[in-house]
Amino acid sequence: MEPFPLHVDDAVLADLKARLRNTRWPVPAPGEPWSQGTDLGYLRDLLAYWADGFDWRAQERELNRFHHYRTELDGVAVHFVHERATGGGGLPLILTHGWPSTFLEMLSLVPILTGRGFDVVVPSLPGYGFSARPARTGVHTRYVAGLWHRLMRELGYERYGAHGTDFGSAVTTYLALDHPAALVGIHLSNLDIPPYTGPGSRPLSPAEQAYVSRNAEWGRAEGGYREVQATKPQSLGYGLTDSPAGLAAWILEKWRSWSDSGGDLNARFGCEFLLTTVTLYWVTGTITTSMRDYYDNRWTREPLRPDDFVGVPTGVAAFDNYFVDEGAAPREWAERLYNVVRWTTMPRGGHFAAVEEPGLLADDLTSFFHRLD
Repeated sequence: MEPFPLHVDDAVLADLKARLRNTRWPVPAPGEPWSQGTDLGYLRDLLAYWADGFDWRAQERELNRFHHYRTELDGVAVHFVHERATGGGGLPLILTHGWPSTFLEMLSLVPILTGRGFDVVVPSLPGYGFSARPARTGVHTRYVAGLWHRLMRELGYERYGAHGTDFGSAVTTYLALDHPAALVGIHLSNLDIPPYTGPGSRPLSPAEQAYVSRNAEWGRAEGGYREVQATKPQSLGYGLTDSPAGLAAWILEKWRSWSDSGGDLNARFGCEFLLTTVTLYWVTGTITTSMRDYYDNRWTREPLRPDDFVGVPTGVAAFDNYFVDEGAAPREWAERLYNVVRWTTMPRGGHFAAVEEPGLLADDLTSFFHRLD
């Protein structure tokens, strides 16, 4: 386990700027802006700033205010941030991001939580940013949960809490299923794993039926990315790895669609945050390995069994102010799989809750875990 200050070579940044300035643009899409994907005018303006205004070194300095480390787990080099509670002796809490995000999403929570008595660990998922991904299939969220449990043990934590969103929600769920004695509790800001609803399960409630129907409708309208990434991520990866314009367009359309942004990305997140997120994918060359999460979790992860149930106390912060498949689930849907002891319907915020509404999320995390500790 070694300190790992972040630093990107000058040559990588120079190559990025050259590619940005030589972008080959498509014609504008007809119809309403964003209706067929990332708006051309928005992306042109953003890439002009990325090439000639954005200061990666300033962002790098800010990121290095946190304590970064890398360690090897099961032969995998894993990057993580580790910050201890301000007063010492904090409750350990591991926070896991999803796609198309990075560890950066969780950093807004860190100073709040360390000031409230938590030791905070924020790892990068395998194949994202500065974490490597094994060169094989089967790197699904249940496998990652095993890595995270080993990481917390290596840090000296016998019992700990966990929070996650998107794929991080699935990782957190499997931590509780596979290592229940180690988990004080788990907290989720969305539900990534559908519960078992096959033979022998109770009938769906009207609210659950509406949720399933809404998911199917969303999949027809918005789910193309998922089908490509779960079937042919390598083919897509060539273009996104070679073109920063393509990479930004692919990632930021999801940040706009899945967040409570009102359609205004820059006002909600700011150019600096958005470009830091995309730059992390670019300089590490990890967009293709990140997309393999969709392939591995569809084809190599075993489905839940009828008797699978998370007995660990579970808190859910329902950030439902957007229209996406994982959001807006009714509580009874969650209670099929989880021992839900806290359910908070949030007044605002979407898929990227940790950066959209860090105060609301930190308050819910604090109330939930302090009740259990």
